[in-house]
Amino acid sequence: MKVDKKGEWLEVEIPTEWDGISIDSILKDRWRGPKKLLHQMRMEKRVQVNGKINTQWTSPLHKRDRLQLRLFIDEEYGVEPEYLPLSVMYEDDHLLIVDKPAGMDTHPNDHNGGTLANAVAFHFQMNGLKTKVRHIHRLDRDTTGGVVFAKHALAGAILDQMLEKRLIKRTYIAFTHGKLNQKKGSIQEKIGRDRHHPSRRRVSPTGETAITHFERVQIYSNPPMSLVRLKLETGRTHQIRVHLSHLGFPIVGDSLYGGQKEGISRQALHAENVSLIHPFTNEEISVAIPWPDDILRLEKGVIHKK
Repeated sequence: MKVDKKGEWLEVEIPTEWDGISIDSILKDRWRGPKKLLHQMRMEKRVQVNGKINTQWTSPLHKRDRLQLRLFIDEEYGVEPEYLPLSVMYEDDHLLIVDKPAGMDTHPNDHNGGTLANAVAFHFQMNGLKTKVRHIHRLDRDTTGGVVFAKHALAGAILDQMLEKRLIKRTYIAFTHGKLNQKKGSIQEKIGRDRHHPSRRRVSPTGETAITHFERVQIYSNPPMSLVRLKLETGRTHQIRVHLSHLGFPIVGDSLYGGQKEGISRQALHAENVSLIHPFTNEEISVAIPWPDDILRLEKGVIHKK
């Protein structure tokens, strides 16, 4: 689909398959825009067709009409811009995918700085973009890898729904203790809070549904470890860490869930790929996130393979 940013406006050329569809149907049904945002866009006259404000959102559009949406408006960042190293893996007018390092929170808690969101705000500021920092999902403080941010409100709403419908695919790798005999499988165990520890989670019959798919990539003998690739079907707090520990194969370095710090000072867990269908262009986006140095050193140090 042909889309183009023109100043504050996004211009969409109506494709053949949208011929006869109304503005209302595109915004509500195709893009699933939230009612509050769409009402605001209507009241502020932020929707045009062929350069003219069109109050009849139910009128049909035709092939090659130009639907124009004023999406790129100035907003407060929501967090303080702060210069921090930032590895941008993918960026366009609508979304940003960055590589979160270990030891960094995704967003501020209790107004603390030094987070990925602060770094993204600074990146936006340096590029002349004034928009709210919208993270679509999070990673634990000591988990590395890809995190998706939206660059305007409609992109944020669409990406949030895509995540909820499992249309944003995230692939992780982890080094675990022990030799995992099962080549592939799924862990379907509910996860809830551990009432004996403020930050731990645990497998609990009264918890929330959690499903993790895994595939064993490699086994190492000295010390006995496994390299596992994982995909989430749900996104519970600490889900991979809890599930692997429950399976009897805690992640190396994950002291909260039974792992030992052997060659790495944090959990050896990395989000190595993010893939999705672009919400506006319909292109397939697949972004590989390189393994960080500490995980590469861990792999190199485990030299005796089975």
